[in-house]
Amino acid sequence: MIEINVPVEEDLTKLKAGDVIFLTGTIFTARDQAHKRLLEEGAPMDIENTAIFHAGPIITEDDDENYRMIAIGPTTSMRMNPYQADVIAMGPKIIIGKGGMDDTVREALKEHDAIYAVATGGCAALYVDAIEEIESVNWLDLGMPEAVWELKVKEFGPLIVAMDSHGNSLYDE
Repeated sequence: MIEINVPVEEDLTKLKAGDVIFLTGTIFTARDQAHKRLLEEGAPMDIENTAIFHAGPIITEDDDENYRMIAIGPTTSMRMNPYQADVIAMGPKIIIGKGGMDDTVREALKEHDAIYAVATGGCAALYVDAIEEIESVNWLDLGMPEAVWELKVKEFGPLIVAMDSHGNSLYDE
């Protein structure tokens, strides 16, 4: 088990495709509409050295405008291919999702010493147990699944490094 604190301060170039990691700290959710808006408007939060999770969580809101996470699982990452390289250039070090990503992402990960890790589909209840708190939400006008949720997590995973900062990809094998 390799635990990584987020925001990331350690050297991710030590990680290799196939390593299993867990994250502790703050991560953000973002799907395609949020990626598009990040590039058009800039980030409403600091994403330098952070982790972005391609996920559309199921969240409920009570009368006091408090949010509760019901489930959070990965969404298909290839939908973010048109935006992901440019978003990586904005500073996040870990991208989390499901399935492979294209060579533009591979090159961006190499250039920025970042990684792409996959979360197992169907484990939404397991991943929600690692969420300690919903810290904030941005762009709720996009709808709950597309909004950017800031999540405080502890031992979030297991995640498998699918594309490392050296250009290696599990999807090549």
